[in-house]
Amino acid sequence: MKLRLLDVLIIVAYLLTTVFIGLWYRKKARENKDSYLMGGKSLAWYKLGLSDASDMFDISGTMWMVSLCFVYGLKSIWIPWLWPVFNQVFLMMYLSRWLRRSNAATGAEWLATRFGNSGPGVGASHKVVIAFALLSCLGFLAYGFVGLGKFIEIFVPWEMVQGYVPFSVAPQYVPHVYGIIFTLFAMFYSILGGMHSIVLGDMIKYAIMTVACVAIFVIAWQNLQGRTLNVPAGWDTPFFGSKLELNWTGIIDEVNQKIKSDGYSLFGIFFMMMVFKGIFASLAGPAPNYDMQKILSTRSPEEASKMSGFVSIVLLPVRYALVIGLTVLGLLYYNQMNIVGPEGTTDFERILPVAINNFLPTGLLGLVLTGLLGAFMGTFSGTVNAAQAYIVNDIYLKYINPNAPTRTIISLNYVVGVVVVAVGVLLGFLAKDVNSVLQWIVSALYGGYIASNVLKWHWWRFNATGFFWGMLTGIVSALIFTRFFEGIEFLYYFPVLFLLSLAGSVIGTYAAPPTEETVLKAFYKNVRPWGFWGPINALVVAEDPSFQPNRNFRLNMFNVVLGIIAQLCLTVLPMYLLLMQKLPLLLTVLALAVIIFILKKTWWNKLADY
Repeated sequence: MKLRLLDVLIIVAYLLTTVFIGLWYRKKARENKDSYLMGGKSLAWYKLGLSDASDMFDISGTMWMVSLCFVYGLKSIWIPWLWPVFNQVFLMMYLSRWLRRSNAATGAEWLATRFGNSGPGVGASHKVVIAFALLSCLGFLAYGFVGLGKFIEIFVPWEMVQGYVPFSVAPQYVPHVYGIIFTLFAMFYSILGGMHSIVLGDMIKYAIMTVACVAIFVIAWQNLQGRTLNVPAGWDTPFFGSKLELNWTGIIDEVNQKIKSDGYSLFGIFFMMMVFKGIFASLAGPAPNYDMQKILSTRSPEEASKMSGFVSIVLLPVRYALVIGLTVLGLLYYNQMNIVGPEGTTDFERILPVAINNFLPTGLLGLVLTGLLGAFMGTFSGTVNAAQAYIVNDIYLKYINPNAPTRTIISLNYVVGVVVVAVGVLLGFLAKDVNSVLQWIVSALYGGYIASNVLKWHWWRFNATGFFWGMLTGIVSALIFTRFFEGIEFLYYFPVLFLLSLAGSVIGTYAAPPTEETVLKAFYKNVRPWGFWGPINALVVAEDPSFQPNRNFRLNMFNVVLGIIAQLCLTVLPMYLLLMQKLPLLLTVLALAVIIFILKKTWWNKLADY
């Protein structure tokens, strides 16, 4: 362990700052429900964008990305499309505006603007989206909890702590003990200060992470000078054919086994399936988590779009400067690193913490650890806030005590926050590793989410009953599929899952009458979606001949394509820079400049339009 007094003092100062932030915003957060859960919808878009980006800059995901970059090189930039990362581009171009126009507080509350407050299936659709949201939030809490524990264990081996605690811990549970300690700090400031403290904490953490990422990038640059990386052919290019064709034999033989277990060898087919799934997942809009809460917390629909666009700009170059920096250090000094896990097998997710522990000087080590701990705490606190919103707003206030006073609402938020964290920690104990939780979230939950949530935007006849059966069919089918197929295998069965969920949506829709015309007309006039809304458009135009439907489908899709290319450029830019691939770097910068110029005219200048 290389932690020195200065490193410890930096970490302790940050933890105490989070406590102070929670106490500072406690009074403001207690003003009312919206102030606690959504910052009173008064926070600037760039603050919320920085906060959202910080929430996505988590330890678990970054450990996963460093392991991917080590194994797959520049081709690793495609693998996060599993989420898919380009859903932020769809949000940026039009979906954030559509969502924010609802003025809802949560995704479940949004359903009332689409399906109304009464009628067949409305109650069931409301309950299924709450269940989805809570399962999603708990999954993310467990995901972050497991990753944090693995991270801390590298820096503070349990042997150094054992003598100071009155209990013993089995080796496999050491990460969980560390996770609990830092979870308590995250819980404190997020529960006390609500959205205000979460956003300020995220902004401080982002500033720390930016300094840390740049420093690691510079250290990697200095170590790489005059040396070459011992990597297989094709590692240093993002382009690929039908097969991956990365052969690590004679370099690091264990990597070949990692590639085989991941199942990415047939990369062309894998890529096509990712794009197929990713497009539909993006059309569905944001899942009911911290990302949706930040969008709903913006001051206006236009600012919601700006916020979603800002996320990619501030997140990707900084995060991938860290990823490529640690990857280069890991490759240069692999033989000096011990990345064997507790079970005695090579664990490439340990590259991030081991590289940091081995190569960063005193002071900078503390700063990086502080930033990464803050990353965990930001993700954790944002997820807790989203779970609180669903339980308090969509269960307690809707079904139990609609007229509850502000004091009761805030007190209940405190209790709910503690309970949610406790359940998330328990799930973290049950999880095998970071990747197992990630696959469960991406595959089972999000796999069943897509069909219903695409139709809700684009088809007027789709109703609450169809939404319920589509969600239920999708989630149950996905859970059954994950019982028999794991990891990448599941992706290849996604079309079957999608068709089952789509069938449930359509059959459920025609099993009940359409949503009330007044609800549909109000939704259509307010949100102004494009899609299959012909009958409702005719009714609206009959009442208001001056109404103009949204004809921006082609422009939105044009902007989406440009945005995805720009997002890839932002991702690969620091990688080309560190590896000093001059021509690709120049072409990437030129492509970014051209795309920015075009989007200024086709997106930024038209934010107030449909």
